[in-house]
Amino acid sequence: MNTQATRKREREQTPNNRTTTGFRLSDELWALLQPLLPVHVNTHRFGGGRPRVPERDCADAIFYVLRTGCQWQALDQTELCAHSTAHDRFQEWVQAGVFLKLWQAGLEQFEDLRGIDWDWLSMDGAMTKAPLGGEKNRPQSDRPGQERGETQLAHGGAWRPNRRGD
Repeated sequence: MNTQATRKREREQTPNNRTTTGFRLSDELWALLQPLLPVHVNTHRFGGGRPRVPERDCADAIFYVLRTGCQWQALDQTELCAHSTAHDRFQEWVQAGVFLKLWQAGLEQFEDLRGIDWDWLSMDGAMTKAPLGGEKNRPQSDRPGQERGETQLAHGGAWRPNRRGD
């Protein structure tokens, strides 16, 4: 038997979910993001309603989804916040231009730290065939056409009936 008296903890143990702990926002990033967030106005008709989930918890959940690429509903298995809350807040912040402002602030910080050579830039893109083939009034191809109901032979030659009597 243990003869030592068990001591009570002086502070509560913080929950440590190994899956999501590494995806929490740093204090520096939160200090940059927090002033960009829109001010929430309570629209409840009696001024009450359910308490709002803290902005930082929603930011942790949003950046978790953005970093991992998981589905929004996978947030329900984490301890961050509910998927519906995180998605609603994400849409609200996109509408308010929060992520664009955050990107611009990041560019300004990088410009101050290392400098951006604005003379040399590259752009990424892709050129693919239009899914519906473009407009209908396009010039016709130079390929020999076929009439309606005719099939083109695989070897490209003309079709001749099989003459066994010749």
